[in-house]
Amino acid sequence: MAGVSLECRDCGAQLRSVEEAQEHAELKGHTNFAESTTRVLNLICTTCGKPCRSHIETDLHTKRTGHAQFADKTSEAAKPVVLESRPAAGEDEAMADAEGQKAKEELVVPEVNKDLLAELEGMGFPVARATRALYCSKGGSVEEAVNWIVEHEDDPDIDELPKVAARKAEPPKPTLTPEEAKAKAQALVEKARRKKEEEEKRAEREREKERIRIGKELLEAKRIEEDNDRKRIIALRKAEKEEEKRAREKIRQKLGEDKAERRRKLGLPPEEPKAAADAVPLVVEPFEKEAKKSTLPVRPATKAEQMRDCLRSIKQTYKEDDAKVKRTFQTLLTYIGNIARLPSEEKFRKIRLTNASFQERVGNIEGGIRFLELCGFERDETGEFIILSHGKIDLILLNTAGAELNSAISNPFFGVL
Repeated sequence: MAGVSLECRDCGAQLRSVEEAQEHAELKGHTNFAESTTRVLNLICTTCGKPCRSHIETDLHTKRTGHAQFADKTSEAAKPVVLESRPAAGEDEAMADAEGQKAKEELVVPEVNKDLLAELEGMGFPVARATRALYCSKGGSVEEAVNWIVEHEDDPDIDELPKVAARKAEPPKPTLTPEEAKAKAQALVEKARRKKEEEEKRAEREREKERIRIGKELLEAKRIEEDNDRKRIIALRKAEKEEEKRAREKIRQKLGEDKAERRRKLGLPPEEPKAAADAVPLVVEPFEKEAKKSTLPVRPATKAEQMRDCLRSIKQTYKEDDAKVKRTFQTLLTYIGNIARLPSEEKFRKIRLTNASFQERVGNIEGGIRFLELCGFERDETGEFIILSHGKIDLILLNTAGAELNSAISNPFFGVL
C-alpha cells in the first residue's frame, strides 16, 4: 500500500503531507521522517464542525464543549503522500540551479559498520549488496540487513554500491565562556520555569471552571430537593387538615345521633332540621357551659404538633444558650436526614446512649431523646441503645420531623413567643 502519511521517527507524530513534515521539523527540530501506511485520523464534530486528529483531541473537545458526536472522515481525507514538492511560480530557475549544484557535488560510498559488513560477506553476500543493505536498514543489525535484502532482492540496483553526497566539514561551534554558558543555562531555566507556570495557571483555570460547574449543579440539585420537600410538607399538611375535617364531621354526626336517641327515649318527636336551625339558643350558666365543653372529645395532637412543642420546650429551657440549642437541632436534623436518605443502613438507626458526643449534643438536653422517640426510636432491652427498627420507618414522619427542625433552625422567633 502506498504511503498515506509521514511518521516522525523522533516523536512518533503522524503527518499528512510533506508540508506538515516541514513545519513539524521547523517547530520541533526533528529530521527523521519515514513513509507510513497509517492514516491520520480526521474526526469531524457533528455539532460545530471542528476537525480532530486523534482521540485525545476528541476527548478534550468533549470536555470543553460537551459535544460527543464525531463523524469519521479519515478515509475521505487520506491521500497518498507526494514526496516531491512542486516548485512555486518563479522558483523553477532557483531549483534548477540548486539541482545543478547538487549534481556537481561529489558522491561517495557511505560508511557502514565494518564488523557487520564482514559478517554479511562471510554469509556469501556480495560487498555491494551487503553495503546497500546496511545503509538502507540504518545498520542496526545483521538480521535487519538480511531482512532488507530479502524484501528488495528484485531491485535492479541491489548490487550497486549506494552513493551519497560527501559531507562538508562543519564549521566548529563557537565555544562559550563560563559566564556566557552560565547566562545561557539561566535563560533556559527561566524559560522552562515560565512554561511550567503557564501550564499550571492553565490547569488551575480548568479546575476552577470545573469547580464552578459542579457548584452550580449542586445548587440546582439542592433547590430541586427543597422544592420537593416543600411540596411533600404541603401535601402532608393538607392531608392532616382533611383528616381533622373528617374527624369533626364524625363527632358532629355522633352528637346528632345521641341527641336523637335521647329524644326518642323521652318520647319526644324527632327534631326537624329547620326547626333546630331556627330555634332560639338557650341561656346556659357558665358552669354548665364548662360542663358541656368537658363532655366533648378532645382532638389528639398530631405528631407534627408534638414535635413542634418538644422543640419549643428545648428552645425555652435553654434560651440563654442559643448556640447549644442550635447545635442540638442540627444534630437531630443530621440523624433524621441520614435515615431518610439511607433507610436500609442500620448504623444510622442505632445510637449508643453512652456516646460522649451524643450525650453532649442530645442526651443531656431535656427533650432531645423525646424528639427521637416521636420519630419512632425505642430503647432496646439493655437500655444501652436507642433504635429505630426497620419495620417502623415512616418516611412521611421523618420528612415532617426534618421540616420542623429546619423551621426551628431558620426562624429566629421560634419558641420566643
